[in-house]
Amino acid sequence: MAPKLFTTFFVGAILFLGALDAVAQKRAKKPALVKKSVNIAELPKAAEPEPSTPTEPEPAKKNNRTNGTDVGSAAVPKNSAYTHFYEFTQPDFAIKSIKIRHDEAGKGDIVFLKAGADEAITDPILLSVTTLEKIRSILAELDFINSTENYQHERDFSHLGNAKFTLNSAGRTRTTQINYTEIKPAKALMDEYRRIGNQYIWFFDMTVARENQPLDAPRLMSAFDGYLRRDEISDPPQMLPLLAQLSNDERIPLIARNHAEKLIKQIEKQANKEKK
Repeated sequence: MAPKLFTTFFVGAILFLGALDAVAQKRAKKPALVKKSVNIAELPKAAEPEPSTPTEPEPAKKNNRTNGTDVGSAAVPKNSAYTHFYEFTQPDFAIKSIKIRHDEAGKGDIVFLKAGADEAITDPILLSVTTLEKIRSILAELDFINSTENYQHERDFSHLGNAKFTLNSAGRTRTTQINYTEIKPAKALMDEYRRIGNQYIWFFDMTVARENQPLDAPRLMSAFDGYLRRDEISDPPQMLPLLAQLSNDERIPLIARNHAEKLIKQIEKQANKEKK
């Protein structure tokens, strides 16, 4: 029995080893999994959208350069006879020079040069009835065209800037130059033209900002607020239409639009107070 059992065991072992060898050969023939690197440039491109049918472009927004009443709304007539001339110069100021000229109706222009600028800016102006009445009242009080009085203080204050005013009236011309005076009507005249300069330079700066630099609008609105508090604007109600436009102009930041609404209420309140 022993030899028979040994033979049976030997045959079984051979069959088992043969089965293991077959399985091993089968596994060896199976290809190994290899990760392939991807080149972005070889990725298929997304389908390009069909070209849309061209539409008519929206009309460009016009810059009317007007605040709805008079400021900047009229170009200077070519043959306009200017009668009032104001000039202020101080090379060390932010605005180095300001020149204002206009006729009896208030039509004219303002020319100003900012520090650091190579060229002066010229912009049309049209003074309001309120501003013209103040100027006429002051000139009448001074009897400017007939007077020979020297308004300049005995001391020189050129560091404050030199102001010069010329009036042409009835074929006569008179010019006076002041950097400081204690004569109230003469000071009031120069102060009024300074307010005119503030008003129209601010108008120009805000017009540029709303079209090209809207983020500058909040700063300019704060500057205008300061002018109002210091009584440095010639005719605040004249600026109401522009402020109304700014309060609804989505090109400028919301804080500037809200500030414009606040200033409108402030100006209207002051105007109503002065009427009473």
